[in-house]
Amino acid sequence: MRLGVLDVGSNTVHLLIVDARHGGAPVPAHSRKIELRLAESLTASGEIGPAAVRRLVDFVQESTLIGEDAGVAQLTGFATSAIREAPNGCDVIEEVERETGVRLVLLSGDDEARLTFLAVRRWFGWSSGRLLVFDIGGGSLEIAAGADEEPDEAFSLELGAGRLTRNFIAADPPTAEEVRELRRHIRSEVASVAGRIGRLGRAEMAVATSKTFRQLARITGAAPSSEGPYVRRGLERDDLGDWIPRISAMTAAERAELPGVSAGRSAQLVAGALVAEAVMDIFGQAELVLCPWALREGVILRHMDALDE
Repeated sequence: MRLGVLDVGSNTVHLLIVDARHGGAPVPAHSRKIELRLAESLTASGEIGPAAVRRLVDFVQESTLIGEDAGVAQLTGFATSAIREAPNGCDVIEEVERETGVRLVLLSGDDEARLTFLAVRRWFGWSSGRLLVFDIGGGSLEIAAGADEEPDEAFSLELGAGRLTRNFIAADPPTAEEVRELRRHIRSEVASVAGRIGRLGRAEMAVATSKTFRQLARITGAAPSSEGPYVRRGLERDDLGDWIPRISAMTAAERAELPGVSAGRSAQLVAGALVAEAVMDIFGQAELVLCPWALREGVILRHMDALDE
């Protein structure tokens, strides 16, 4: 079966088309995305502005046509923190459905954490043992831990790289005081949930997903994406610590010249790095292993599971 998934995130809107079958891994057949930056398109009242809504509708319409041409049997979509938190989020979802016929499912932060955990479990398998999973998005940080396909604990914290950059960093490059205040805030929030995760016992594997972690791993020496998804990639705490002062002293334009860092996300890299550093320190992880599957794949896997019931 060929499935299409629309991921409406805080930074990007991503269409992923996969060939999926019971008992098999979803195989990507087509991918298209735009940097819509919904979280940066808010009005004074916090609503998503009409121009951003229009661009979202246009992309969903385009995606339905791409899906039809590609032979997609089902097209599903989901939205995360940007639409979830906007006062007009439900209105946006209704407008998208009215104009395109596609109903976006509004995921909670807990949903995001659990579906990402499912994707990581399926990728690494049961031999990986108890997992501890981190995902840094534009609006939130998801943390989940457990030994099964459903995590024993799952949290979503308002520590997304885009959100933190907007709320704490005004200068380019950021000032030492901005970095210090942001670091203090991140560590306080992460520490607030560490105890509940710690009671589950030591994880056999600590895993990172998301674009932010991939960029950080790439600038610290991980293999480029061109080498394929099956190459082992990791992010080491010592390497990250060496790089944080360096990227904090760079402008966003200078960071965009680093390997694997896109111009659209370079301004968020310092905030993302401070979140990554905090979770590794507070949860006592010297290395995080990167997983190529994340929320989108978790949505697909859950959808396939439901078809088999």
